[in-house]
Amino acid sequence: MKMKKMLALILALCLIVTAAAACGESGKDGGKEKLKVATSPDFAPMAFVDTSKQGQEQYVGFDMMLAHYIADEMGRELEIMPMSFDACTTAVSTGTVDMAISGFSWKQDREDNFNLSDFYYPGDNESDQVVIVRKEDEGKYTKPEDFEGMKVGAQTSSLQESLCQEQLTGCEIVTIGDLGTGLLQLKKGDFDAMAVAKGQADVFMSNDPEVALSGFQFEVDDKYTANVIVMKKGADDLTKQVNDILKKAYDSGVYGEWYEEAKEMAMSATAEEVTMPDEPSGSEEDGEAGESSTQEE
Repeated sequence: MKMKKMLALILALCLIVTAAAACGESGKDGGKEKLKVATSPDFAPMAFVDTSKQGQEQYVGFDMMLAHYIADEMGRELEIMPMSFDACTTAVSTGTVDMAISGFSWKQDREDNFNLSDFYYPGDNESDQVVIVRKEDEGKYTKPEDFEGMKVGAQTSSLQESLCQEQLTGCEIVTIGDLGTGLLQLKKGDFDAMAVAKGQADVFMSNDPEVALSGFQFEVDDKYTANVIVMKKGADDLTKQVNDILKKAYDSGVYGEWYEEAKEMAMSATAEEVTMPDEPSGSEEDGEAGESSTQEE
């Protein structure tokens, strides 16, 4: 009898240990550490919304492919935190997110206040900077002096605003919060032209026959021709890890493939550029797409 009780006790202990191990494995698989990434999904083809999808899957584009790649390489679960462009860097500073991936160009103030990754290079259409106009003005403005006395829209704190200040010295710069609203203002005649990345101009023109290229293209210093990922100042280990992953992505040649795929998605009927509120909106699974908009960094 004692022997039977002893065997029963041993069997029970084995079952408990086995169950605990199974629970541990389940928790490990389903409980990966999250990688929280801020983005402003109003900048096709870099980051925008596919309205045919829901939740986290609705955020698409080149930068979103890169975010997924980084999370996979780190063995972490990606959580996209959609918010306005200005809010992205604030979220990094406060530690709300681990990083911001939203078509950021290198700028000295960003270098001073954040850890920036090595450059990543989506393609010429994102490094080329142009000016768009209403269709009736297509090709009319080819030199900086052609814009003298004109009103030119540019996103607040963007590379395009800086380029306008440096090269279109005779114009009046009208700062705008997002380029979707800016496009409407351009068409209404609130200003005469708008500075954008060439990739963004291509998306605008493919979806709206009322806008066209002015004929002018900015001269862009090499340091502005690629993008960076923004991380908190002092996050050196994370920055090194990200840089190693960026090098691996570059060496594998996936950037060109991602960019072409992102451009195709941006031209689709379900693509929408969404203006987010200034506060992070989290990652609700049933998040709704907001007003149509777009942005430049």
